[in-house]
Amino acid sequence: MLTAYRRHLKNCRRRDEGRSYRNCRCPIWVDGILGGAEIRESLKVRDWQRAQEIIREWEIENRRTSQLTRKSTQEAWKEFLADIEARKLNDSTARKYKLLNRQMEEFAQRRGLRVLADFDLSKVSQFRSEWKDGPRSSAKKLERLRAFFRFAQKRKWVTENPALDLKAPKITLCPTLPFGREEMVRILAATDQYKEEMPSHGMENGRRIRGLVLLLRYSGMRIGDGVNFSTDRLEGNRLFLYTQKTGVPVNTILPGFVLSALEATPKVTDKFFFWSGRGKLESIVRSWQTRLRKLFKLANVPNGHAHRFRDTFAVELLLAGVPIERVSILLGHQSVRITEKHYAPWVRSRQEQLEADLANAWSRDPLVLSQSGVHQRYTERCDPTTHSSSTRKSGARGGSRTHMRKNPRRILSPQRLPFRHPGSGSTNLTNTRTHCNTGS
Repeated sequence: MLTAYRRHLKNCRRRDEGRSYRNCRCPIWVDGILGGAEIRESLKVRDWQRAQEIIREWEIENRRTSQLTRKSTQEAWKEFLADIEARKLNDSTARKYKLLNRQMEEFAQRRGLRVLADFDLSKVSQFRSEWKDGPRSSAKKLERLRAFFRFAQKRKWVTENPALDLKAPKITLCPTLPFGREEMVRILAATDQYKEEMPSHGMENGRRIRGLVLLLRYSGMRIGDGVNFSTDRLEGNRLFLYTQKTGVPVNTILPGFVLSALEATPKVTDKFFFWSGRGKLESIVRSWQTRLRKLFKLANVPNGHAHRFRDTFAVELLLAGVPIERVSILLGHQSVRITEKHYAPWVRSRQEQLEADLANAWSRDPLVLSQSGVHQRYTERCDPTTHSSSTRKSGARGGSRTHMRKNPRRILSPQRLPFRHPGSGSTNLTNTRTHCNTGS
């Protein structure tokens, strides 16, 4: 049996009277035994009549405890993160889930949400409103939140997934912005200035930054892969990128001056160029990103970041006429659709085909032809509408020139076409009109 009562707030004037007083607006809670298990939780309502209706529904259906397992937010996240590790997801993905875990637990502690079932649509919406991320990052975080509640729903910790009812933010796709050739020249020139301004303990990294810039630009690798670049991936001028699912390795070719720059780059160890191979790769990647931001500032390149080297690599290949399917393989995309999403505007063959289609369409437009002086030749190919003549003399001098006016119904009747005009040779008006219409 379940019993409803008001849990008086601190500022309630009737707090000293305890559960016996019900005529205030404090939250209504319920406790008792349902389905053989003890239950004590908030009904999330303040109206007494509505609370009684909820209790009757629970007692009739007897499903509250049979369907839900009371699981705290902390315990639910602990099991979910253990499942993440068992699935062998990337460290970067696991790190993002752990960040969402910390934020959600802090929110639950501030709002007094003890169990995961307390997160209804209203609470989840309030939790999302505290995010400081941009539209794209917020949409990705919402996907991770939905995955967590889906995991909890499968295990009967919540009745439904409240995150499904939250609409994702509107994302405006920014066009890919590669480095221009003048910007690349300034960046490479700034590497010498960067090396001169580095302190003595950072001189080695100042000598390495030029090799990293050229490697990212002419290999198309991400910053993490570039920092993790090792000597065993380079054989002559051939750079190993990755292995496809079919087991076929994908290689790229580096220009000679890039190989020379890498040979002049002092290695951190015998195997790695840009880090020691110990510790977390993410930490050293952030350090190199900070150095690159300083380099872009010296080169006077606004909004510079490491991924634009990868964009420059892809765009230059597409502008050179390399098919987008091959560029997708070099970039390591799982599908060519990902490549088209970001780089389709830079495909030269598509632009050339569009221009050819437009030129073909305009060549058939009468208005375009008239403006270009071709309209006269265009109309000269068509014969006159009727060019029949008569040798019958019905006038004073010469033959009649108005034979079409004498009996137009007889001449233009569909049943009489083609016809033979008296006193003239065979004239086929149907063929004549067809010829004119074809010329137009």
